[in-house]
Amino acid sequence: MKKIAVFPGSYDPFTVGHQEIVDRGLDIFDEIIVALGVNESKKYMFTTESRLAHINAIYKDEERVKVAQFKGLTVNLCKEQNANFLLRGIRNVVDLEYERAIANMNKDMTGIETVFLLADPSKAMISSSIVRELYKNGANIASYVTKQEVLVINKK
Repeated sequence: MKKIAVFPGSYDPFTVGHQEIVDRGLDIFDEIIVALGVNESKKYMFTTESRLAHINAIYKDEERVKVAQFKGLTVNLCKEQNANFLLRGIRNVVDLEYERAIANMNKDMTGIETVFLLADPSKAMISSSIVRELYKNGANIASYVTKQEVLVINKK
């Protein structure tokens, strides 16, 4: 059976921390679907199109990584994509507690397993919200995102 994982997030923006989890996940899974969740009530800094273009640009040469956009429950996307795993990155204890509750609920509802990868210590401090704040205040975010020109050109 092919091992397919969904790596869900809002990716506003997709950071080198996210990339590191996907890249390491490729050692475990046959395919990873980077799933861009869209929540109509949430205000994003970067457009959906810009975020999708950013992730697609990073993985344009990696056929085992697919990029999808979705609304609603992540487990429903897993079913639609025949994915049998969720992939999540853990930076700290707060992430672990939050993600563990969701993983247990997903497992109970659908039987889908969640695989946690610990963030590389050199990237554990990177979060999209911190990167957004840096960007809003004119700081150089080049060390925290890849192919940032896609983001800058398509900023809301």
